[in-house]
Amino acid sequence: MLLAEIAKAAKVSPSTVSRAINQPEIVAPESLERIRAVMQAHDYQPPPINRRRGPKSRKPSTLRLAVWFVGAKEGNPALGWFQEKMSLLQDQSPINRVDLNMVFSSSPADLPRQLVQDKFDGVIIQGMEPAAEVMEALQDTPTVWFMTRRSASFPGDYVEPNNEENGQLAANHLASQGHRHVAVLSIDPAYSAVSRRTRAFELRARELGLTTHRILGRQDASRVSYLEIDPLNTESTQLVDALTALSPRPTGLYAPVDHFAGSLLRALRLAGLQPERDYELILGNYNPIIYNNLEHHPAVIDINLAVLIRKVIAQLVWRIENRDCPGRISVSVSPVLRPALLSGT
Repeated sequence: MLLAEIAKAAKVSPSTVSRAINQPEIVAPESLERIRAVMQAHDYQPPPINRRRGPKSRKPSTLRLAVWFVGAKEGNPALGWFQEKMSLLQDQSPINRVDLNMVFSSSPADLPRQLVQDKFDGVIIQGMEPAAEVMEALQDTPTVWFMTRRSASFPGDYVEPNNEENGQLAANHLASQGHRHVAVLSIDPAYSAVSRRTRAFELRARELGLTTHRILGRQDASRVSYLEIDPLNTESTQLVDALTALSPRPTGLYAPVDHFAGSLLRALRLAGLQPERDYELILGNYNPIIYNNLEHHPAVIDINLAVLIRKVIAQLVWRIENRDCPGRISVSVSPVLRPALLSGT
């Protein structure tokens, strides 16, 4: 198969295909993904490197990257699944072998000493938005914001789940199950992912002719990252009290994030409500540690964490090699629906 044929199928130029083979770190992640998909579909194998034409990559074999959890303490068990997934995938980067180093700060105003002392090639920021003076200290370091709390003031690239599709999937699912009265419940409405999923859910539900309700907790944007929150049962109880006060009471429920799912299910049970009989719940995030320990296993929307991690590593490597490229690049990943698990499965 000729490079021109690959280029046509991938909707790029032949020179971009050549760069994808010889210098993949300078190719935009989306283009690189399309090119490699075409090459794989046609079982195309590039010639040995000593027989290839054009410039070859001169980047180091390993890049030292920091994954900075802003607003989270080291050793937090809620991050175990996340860190494990990062570690498992670091050797599977589509562009380069990378060395990932986990760094933590309990406050957005704290700059971890490790980020100052160690010479990292780039930083993945996860969690809360770092303070302006902290970002100023990192202005010469390529950064990509990962997954949460996207802000218009953040100067760098970002990779995140498609939160609008998340809310739309939830509304479509509940409508397909015959629910006509639905509600979105969350204890963190000011959290950016929650607010965007909530809006998308409501818009789609109304398009489908459903009656919608918002049952939300505290509007506190400064609250600690949800990865750190151990929600009080009283908060979920307040949400359920508001739910049961509605008439007619919504039977289709959407929780945009899952960190309070356990306390929510307990509150529903204590209020005398049973899943399948009185309500159907769908969660907007799939954390297997949380999900597998729930007393009921509802439908859940998987944000495709493995794909997100590969994307953010690829984007940061590209930014390291193209740090002078102007603009702010955004990458989003579509979620998928996981059906509810039947009792006994």
